[in-house]
Amino acid sequence: MNISPVYTGAPEDVRQSVEQSIYELLQQLQIPFTRVDHDEAHTMEDCAAISQVLGVDICKNLVLTPRNRSAFYLLALPGDKQFLTKDFSKQIGSSRLSFATAEDMTELLGVQPGSASVLALMNDPDHRVTLALDRQVVESEYFGCHPCRNTSSLRLKTADVLEIFLKHTGHEPIIVDL
Repeated sequence: MNISPVYTGAPEDVRQSVEQSIYELLQQLQIPFTRVDHDEAHTMEDCAAISQVLGVDICKNLVLTPRNRSAFYLLALPGDKQFLTKDFSKQIGSSRLSFATAEDMTELLGVQPGSASVLALMNDPDHRVTLALDRQVVESEYFGCHPCRNTSSLRLKTADVLEIFLKHTGHEPIIVDL
């Protein structure tokens, strides 16, 4: 995996609109971040290599829905933490969760599979997606995620994500212990 040096702030070159919109919003909200660019990250092993360079654990982000598709959840948990559907289902009071489709992810969050992150909530003005954060993520000083494209990764202060970004989008996270 090719990983760039660590940069501060947005790239100077123009990126795809979904990624460019993230950088513009972070600048508007005055949220500082560091960034690396890299080959497409398809696995958590790829993200582990990126995490070492960026100095932050890149979150594992899952978009889940019950079988009847009556609700959608974006779950962010530490990259090395095992996800057990039954544990999450029990805490949110929903059963038979499965992964959302690529079409759902595009429609709800404006992202492709492998590129979902908390930052994609800027594309959910109708609040159709409920954000669930693992307590370990919430209690970390820094938050690592993709800017809606899995060819870059960001390191932000978790407090900025919770207190500025999510307040801007209007998403109130539920905290889970997985």
